[in-house]
Amino acid sequence: MARRTSTQVDACALLVLVLIAGGLGLVALLHSVTAARPVLLLALAGGGALLVRRRRAAELATREQARIRAVRSTEVGRYHAMDATEFEDAIAYLCRRDGCTQAHRSGGAGDLGADVIATAPDGRRIVIQCKRYGTKRVGSQDLQRFGGTCYTVHRAQIAAVVTTSGFTKPAADYARSMGIHLYDQHALAAWATRTGPAPWML
Repeated sequence: MARRTSTQVDACALLVLVLIAGGLGLVALLHSVTAARPVLLLALAGGGALLVRRRRAAELATREQARIRAVRSTEVGRYHAMDATEFEDAIAYLCRRDGCTQAHRSGGAGDLGADVIATAPDGRRIVIQCKRYGTKRVGSQDLQRFGGTCYTVHRAQIAAVVTTSGFTKPAADYARSMGIHLYDQHALAAWATRTGPAPWML
């Protein structure tokens, strides 16, 4: 039998050392994974619970939004069923309900656009024009007539136009330039159902 050279012996010894080191490393890795398994399981469970809570919160928020839309839709229907005088009385009532004093309907011939006048809880004078329309939107001419009297004639500190419909873009642009608050049917329904602000809260 041929004798192994020292180089061959060294190579065999190195191979054995590598195999032993690799085996020990594998054992250590398996041990660390096993030891960390409870932590990993807890992390996964916590992440799953967080996802479930977020999903439930999103579902609850969606249901609440649907409920609010239904309530607002019903409320708008009530105002559409009123005549002009009843609508003005209803707006005056909303003002009183939410803390205004001296809130009353002043609409009629010669009212110069002031259908409801009230004093806000913070003392400011509120002048509101009411437009109970169906599908017709409030136009810029209506806003210009109101804008010409609400501040100079009625001394409004808060001027607002409330309607059961909507506003044209020119009307909205004019109101923005004059500082007049616009309440379309959606803002009115939000105010009436206490899911949105009153005009003097904007």
